[in-house]
Amino acid sequence: MKQIKSILFVFLGIVGLLLVWGLIEPYTIDTEEEVAQIPNLPAAWQGQRIAVIADWQVGMWLDNTATINRIVERLVEERPALVLVIGDFIYKPGADPSPEINQAIDLVRPLSQAGITTYAVLGNHDYGMNSKQAPPNEQLAAKVQKSLEAVGVEVFQNEAIALTPPKDPNPATAGMEGAPLYLVGIGAHWPNQDKPKVALAQLPSGVPRFVMMHNPNSFEALPPSSAPVAVAGHTHGGQIRIPFTPDWSWLTFIREDKVHADGWIEGYGQPGNHLYVNRGIGFSILPLRINCPPEITLFTLQRAS
Repeated sequence: MKQIKSILFVFLGIVGLLLVWGLIEPYTIDTEEEVAQIPNLPAAWQGQRIAVIADWQVGMWLDNTATINRIVERLVEERPALVLVIGDFIYKPGADPSPEINQAIDLVRPLSQAGITTYAVLGNHDYGMNSKQAPPNEQLAAKVQKSLEAVGVEVFQNEAIALTPPKDPNPATAGMEGAPLYLVGIGAHWPNQDKPKVALAQLPSGVPRFVMMHNPNSFEALPPSSAPVAVAGHTHGGQIRIPFTPDWSWLTFIREDKVHADGWIEGYGQPGNHLYVNRGIGFSILPLRINCPPEITLFTLQRAS
């Protein structure tokens, strides 16, 4: 009996320490440096960096806005060529979503004020959807999009645009950038707004592209070799992760869909396509992160051989 009590005491102590750490870890920031191999990448984009952040969940109880603010400040210092925010700006707004939307806008505003080109897609929470069965709130999504675009953050809904490379500081080569890099943004999956083929139809054949979406499940619909580099969020990396087991988290047991936790997802999607899943910053359900710190992903662009 004494031995059982000792084991129970140790177990409860470990659980207590994990819970304490789970409240601390959300205030740490993990910067993941990755290489994005893109076929036909123009010379002017070689070595440029694209930053990806996700899942702010503003309005969640004990939401992680302090960390979002620090991450935005860090990106202003880093000055990547682009910042992509891939959905779920807000969490569960009430009848009047203005407080949550306004807070999210205040958090993103420093990027555009610093002259950093910023693009976004919406996530399921931006449609007021806490489950796939919930009806999408189109008016809420439209308000989120309008508010973002009012501060210079362009929101994509199954669209593609040609990106002008950063200005060449060398007078001898300035203005000789050549072909553009294309950015593709896919709509939200849960409200059935993701139409990858609509977005891809706007691309000239064979052009270099970087694809962003909120939900990893949208990636499956991309045709072969149409997304050499794609990014998604939505999963929060599992939020509470079992150490040394990258595919296992508490979300593995409570979600009906397959959970693609974080990092490069091997063997998923069509041949020639590669998906990276960002862990995001905020929370769902519980304001905890264990073995799953908030993430900035910084992609350095390289021309694929």
